[in-house]
Amino acid sequence: MKESNNNTKKVEINEECEDLDFRELTAPCGLDCFNCPVYLANFNEEIRKQLTLGLRERGLPTDKVTCQGCRKENGICPLGGLMTEPCKVFKCVSLKGIESCADCDDFPCDHLHPYADRASEVPHNTKVFNLALIRKMGVEKWAQEKAKQVKDTYFNGKWNI
Repeated sequence: MKESNNNTKKVEINEECEDLDFRELTAPCGLDCFNCPVYLANFNEEIRKQLTLGLRERGLPTDKVTCQGCRKENGICPLGGLMTEPCKVFKCVSLKGIESCADCDDFPCDHLHPYADRASEVPHNTKVFNLALIRKMGVEKWAQEKAKQVKDTYFNGKWNI
């Protein structure tokens, strides 16, 4: 477990990637479901407890604290019942019949716009960078060699330009 600068606990991302279907466990927007605490909670009781506690503290339902990955959940993150329909990216990619935004002629678009809201808690601002790497490296190589580093740098790295 890592402590972030705002005293919320960050879980270690998945280090046992060999047996995972990276294509299935990479969201169309480029987020790496295989490193997401909500996915990892399927296999880790401590993560499940942390997520349940966090939901309870926010007054949210605690009946669904795990996720099978964006694609298997049809674009709806089930955590806390906050989402009731697929996200805009999932809808768009499904409508266009493509696998991910990296395959889209309109990439990048406003569906991938970064936001400051909750940027210290969730990795959504890494989407465009991940998708560019997926285009360049392919999803398998990105997942095995770069996804963990991107998330680690996002949450723990120092600004370096």
